[in-house]
Amino acid sequence: MQIVKELAELTPKQETMLTVGVFDGVHLGHQHLIKRLNKQAAERGLLSGVVTFRGHPQEVLYPQIELTFLTTLEERIGLIQNLGVEFIAILSFTPEIAQLSARQFISLLKEQAKMQGLVIGPDFALGRGREGNATVLKALGQELGFTVTSVPQLTVAGQVVSSTLIREALSRGDMKQVERLLGRHFTLSGVVVIGGERGRLLGFPTANITPEPTQALPADGVYVTWAKVDNELYRAVTNIGTRPTFGGGERTIETYVLDFNGDLYGRKVALQFIERVRGEIHFATPEELQWQIDRDVERARALLKQKRGSS
Repeated sequence: MQIVKELAELTPKQETMLTVGVFDGVHLGHQHLIKRLNKQAAERGLLSGVVTFRGHPQEVLYPQIELTFLTTLEERIGLIQNLGVEFIAILSFTPEIAQLSARQFISLLKEQAKMQGLVIGPDFALGRGREGNATVLKALGQELGFTVTSVPQLTVAGQVVSSTLIREALSRGDMKQVERLLGRHFTLSGVVVIGGERGRLLGFPTANITPEPTQALPADGVYVTWAKVDNELYRAVTNIGTRPTFGGGERTIETYVLDFNGDLYGRKVALQFIERVRGEIHFATPEELQWQIDRDVERARALLKQKRGSS
């Protein structure tokens, strides 16, 4: 398994079959496509590879739009790696790349990755102005000597699986739907920073987690989560919101890690979201909030007795 930090540095020892895209979330639809890639590459004796973008093409094409992502680049690479491809090549999407025609982009893939086959989804397109759709790519394939396989979209419960659909479910706090479409629990990672320490005063010391600025977040509220610390899983209760009981403020992510003794400051914590138990509530007194947190912790203990997190 090879991971190349820039496509230009790739030196494959034999010809390859590729798929290209952002693959944000590496959801069930992406997994379906990459499994087909692996199968066809093996049948033809080719190396299977994924070319994924550093950033998102829309960040270059439409810089005025603020984008959020289900996974960081590091998380995306790890998830793709677990699917068994033989190499991953990262391509920085620049204004220069954006101006390449479909023919020029394909020539780049053939020259730098020895591409002999391309596996795509039905709505895939590459090249300037998205000119390289499936029809154009198949014509180029006949001319330039590579195959194009179009993989049908994957549907779950009658819905086409997509990163957009997952972000919409996430924004509602519908973690069961998110899990159905991702094929795993939604995970949010970040470094623990010093917060206001109000949780400690209530008897529930919380870790304030700072994810990437572009990280897509679940709806405000309280969630039952697993907290992964140094490859160990702990039951946890996580609050996302503005802490209205204490006058509100900026949006924070605070997690109370059950049965954990130690200092988390400066350490990376990954939260696996299981269920949203309630929305964020303004309580009249800290004591009322403390009583509710007790109930939330009981809920987490009960629910996580029946479930397991992802290692």
